[in-house]
Amino acid sequence: MMIVQKEYVNNIPVLHVVKQSLLDQKIPFIIFIHGFQSAKEHNLHYAYYLSEKGYRVVLPEASFHGEREESISERELTYRFWDIVVNTIQEIEAIKNHYEQRIDEGRIGVAGTSMGGIVTLGALTQYSWIKAAVSLMGSPVYEDYARRQISEIQKRGYHIPFTEKELEKTFNRLRTYDLSQQPEKLKGRPLMFWHGKNDPIVPFQNAYDFYLSNRDQYENHPEDLFFMLDEQSGHKVSRSGVLKTVEWFSEKL
Repeated sequence: MMIVQKEYVNNIPVLHVVKQSLLDQKIPFIIFIHGFQSAKEHNLHYAYYLSEKGYRVVLPEASFHGEREESISERELTYRFWDIVVNTIQEIEAIKNHYEQRIDEGRIGVAGTSMGGIVTLGALTQYSWIKAAVSLMGSPVYEDYARRQISEIQKRGYHIPFTEKELEKTFNRLRTYDLSQQPEKLKGRPLMFWHGKNDPIVPFQNAYDFYLSNRDQYENHPEDLFFMLDEQSGHKVSRSGVLKTVEWFSEKL
């Protein structure tokens, strides 16, 4: 039987999904991060499929989302996007530490959809203990993507509540987590991308270019870097993408 436990890790609300028979055993561990303006419950189907395979899955709530939602406007939430990304990357370590006594030999994976995919790719720059990862509709390009977001907001005529100096400070901070600027931090770890070719929110091209330019890292094990491009999909993971994610972790973790 599968169980879903609502827990708190350093005041971070999480859902802990695992087979009841494996609850107190040391088993592989996956942190799965939701997207922007979503919530942890929206990815329970991934957790169900993965826990069926014998994984312990934890779904954290990102700041300003779900249970952590605050009374701010959608536009203000958008302005906080990168703060949320960086904060989530930092909280991943606390979550890992909380469950460490129930993790099998450091077999830890991280995955996420959209913003969660962006978080996943940034986390690879910070944590060598991540053994395998899946980015679903994410981008490894932080600084350039953030600059384009600001440019688009300005084109629409909206006021940006930051000075140029404050924006540059943000861009400089993002370089720390920008995998495209430090691809050597991949260190050949298994990484899967899934993207819809018609995605209007997070266009696939940056992730695909990153995949192409870093295949040489995987020359001796090319199967560990994989890009699944869905020709028909937009900003929603297809069922085949969901199942491939489960298969990927089953093979790599």
